[in-house]
Amino acid sequence: MSGHGAPTIGFDPAGQAQAAALKVAIVAASWHTEIMDGLLAGALRGAADAGIAEPVVVRVPGSFELPVAAARLAKSFDVVVALGVVIRGGTPHFDYVCQAATMGLTDVSVRTGVPVGFGVLTCDTEEQGLARAGLPGSEEDKGHEALTAAVATALTLASLEK
Repeated sequence: MSGHGAPTIGFDPAGQAQAAALKVAIVAASWHTEIMDGLLAGALRGAADAGIAEPVVVRVPGSFELPVAAARLAKSFDVVVALGVVIRGGTPHFDYVCQAATMGLTDVSVRTGVPVGFGVLTCDTEEQGLARAGLPGSEEDKGHEALTAAVATALTLASLEK
């Protein structure tokens, strides 16, 4: 279930050993339960694939709350993965929440130096979210992709420090 055209990031045994030593937190919104359950399951599969035994999972109400939780988690973790979904409605709420989540999570990552995996789906319809949630029949597995990308970034950053 890796995405169309998305690179598949695998970890060789040495990379997997390094990844297993990382402290990983996943912060997930609660709105849109089915989509969020898929994203979270995908991130947990990604952690297992990377050799990470017990990532910490924190739930927040919605995508707007992801940046503040990620900022707090970045103080104690090597990697933070943010999962959420925002579905367009008939008001400008969609634009404000998407921008706040994107800018807030980017700020956390740049300010702290802790990779933040961006697993926030911004969709026009619920069907688009389901197609990206990593559920049976989904076209993509964005939770898995966000976790894997953040861990790969953490390993790259660690190699730059050597």
